[in-house]
Order: sequence, then C-alpha cells, then structure tokens
Amino acid sequence: MSDLYLSHVRNWIWKSPPAEWVIRNARELLIGTLKQGPIPQHVAFEMDGNRRFAKNHKIETIEGHHLGFEALARVLEICYKCGVKVVTVYAFSIENFNRPKHEVSGLMAMAKVKLEQLVQHGELLDRYGAGIRVLGQRDLIPDDVLPYVDRAIEMTKHNKDAVLNICFPYTSRAEMTSAIKATVDEYTTSPRLPNTPFSQSRITQKIRSNRSKKSDSSSPRDSSPENAKSDADDSMSSTTALDPDSPPLQSTPVKTVKFQNPETITAETINSHTYTAECPPLDMFIRTSGVTRLSDFMLWQCHENTQIFFLKCLWPEFDLWHFIPILLEWQWRQKKLLEKENTRR
Repeated sequence: MSDLYLSHVRNWIWKSPPAEWVIRNARELLIGTLKQGPIPQHVAFEMDGNRRFAKNHKIETIEGHHLGFEALARVLEICYKCGVKVVTVYAFSIENFNRPKHEVSGLMAMAKVKLEQLVQHGELLDRYGAGIRVLGQRDLIPDDVLPYVDRAIEMTKHNKDAVLNICFPYTSRAEMTSAIKATVDEYTTSPRLPNTPFSQSRITQKIRSNRSKKSDSSSPRDSSPENAKSDADDSMSSTTALDPDSPPLQSTPVKTVKFQNPETITAETINSHTYTAECPPLDMFIRTSGVTRLSDFMLWQCHENTQIFFLKCLWPEFDLWHFIPILLEWQWRQKKLLEKENTRR
C-alpha cells in the first residue's frame, strides 16, 4: 500500500467518533491531572512560524495566518481550562508595517474577520469569563479596523474571570517609552490647589469689578479731588465688606507648589504605567518556530522568575501535546524554587 493511502486511513481512524471520544476524554484527564499542581497565572505566547508553515505546506501566506488563529483558539481553551488567568499574545508588531504592502493589508483584513468571529462566536471567552484587551499603539491601527477592535472589547467587558491581551500593534520599546513618558508627566505636573471661598484672587477681582461699576456711575460733580478721595474710601470699604451672616474673612496663605521627588521613582512606578499594569507577573514565556530570541516582546515583564521556553514546532502545529511537557517542567521548576526558598528560611 502507498504512503498516501496509509495517510488517508490514519486520518480516517483519528477522526472517527470513537477515536475522537477517546482523545477528548484523555485531554480532560490530562488537564485535570495538571491542575493538581501549581498553575501559571500569566502566560505569554510569541506566535511565530505561520509564514514558514505556509511555505512548507505550499499554501498561501495568509492561509498560514488563518491556521495560526485556529491554533490560538485551541491554546486559549487549554490555558483557561487549566486555570491560567491571563494570556498575552503577540498578534502584530509595529515592525510588521515594514512587510510587503499586500501582506500587511491581508493581515489587517484577517484581523477584522477574526475579531468579528470573536464577537459573533464568543462562546469560548464567555465560557471562561475572559475579556479582551488590545495593547499597543492605538493610533497606528487603521481606521477601518478600529471599530472591530472596539466592538470586541465592548462585547467582552463584562467578563472578569480571565483576560486575553492581544498586542496589536506592539513593541516593548514603544511600551516602555510610553510608560516613561507617563511617569515624567506624573512627576512634573503641578498639583492643583484647592479653591477656597475667599481666595486672594477672588477678593481682588471683586474689588476691581466694583471699582469699575462705581467709576461708570459717577457724576461730573464728583470729579473734585476731595470727592474722589471720599469715593475711593467708600469704594474700598464697601467692596471689602462682607455679609454680616458670612464667616469672618481669613487671609489665605500662598501655598508653595511641591512636585513629587524624582528620587522616589522605582521599578513599580514605571510598571504602574505599562500596558499590563493590572495583570499578574509573567510566569511563562513561550515562543515557537525554533527562534531563540524575544524579538521586542514583553521585555519589561520578563523578570527573574519568568520561565522562557523556545520550541521547534511552528505555531499552527502547537497543541496540548506541546503544552503538557512545558507545564510539567514549569511545575517542577516551581517546586525546586519553593524548596530553595524554604531552605534559606
């Protein structure tokens, strides 16, 4: 028998109802077992390899990206079912705008389609209570894509149990630049002084207003020096007089504007202005396609306890069977880290 015939037979067996039932229950059993150990609360995926997958399988590049979206749907269900609270994915880099125009246009068209699918068929996100957040430079998103972005965010804003962060368009350098600018604004903007009932500026303005009215209503006979002096005295006394029932006027001391001390700026200060400020620390960073670099993604969020995994499989191939070994290794490392901390104590 030819290899092609055997391949068709194999696919038919795996897609048969009994085989699908066995595989589905095996997945549930594995996930239930994994949940008995510690689970990362924040996982980031750098979804790399869509174009290479398309080239290897002799299909259109945009079709490779479509298959990558299907892989994302599988991964989201695996993560949320395991108990992961935040999933962050690198959907589109700012640098991708330098790609061929037809590919960028295709990616933007696909973004509209997939965001619309998330809105119309959001059972997965609703099932696990996941809300969509789009992180990145909003001003770079094309005008025809923005309504789809806003609709996806609006339709899932009631979901509070989990989060799907879609970085689009994004780079870590742009995020850190934005965070530093926000920190500078916070520390260089003067605090607004509270308005008091009888502030110095208010009293001065009232006196000038009453003087102007008095001058307009005065007659020619009042222009003599003696009368002018008398009127000025009366004006001063009348304009500064307050209602007898009002509280006594107290002078308001001029307050010196105090800016925040820049020496108090810490890593937490800058972190509070990042896109992921409200998310838990990044526990796991996964990149597919065999490339061993971060490529300007989540550089600020990667800390000393972030476990980074580089996989040789391409993103459209990623599935539970790739995720299980990673999660088991992360759990083992967490156990060793906990033992080390207990030894120090």
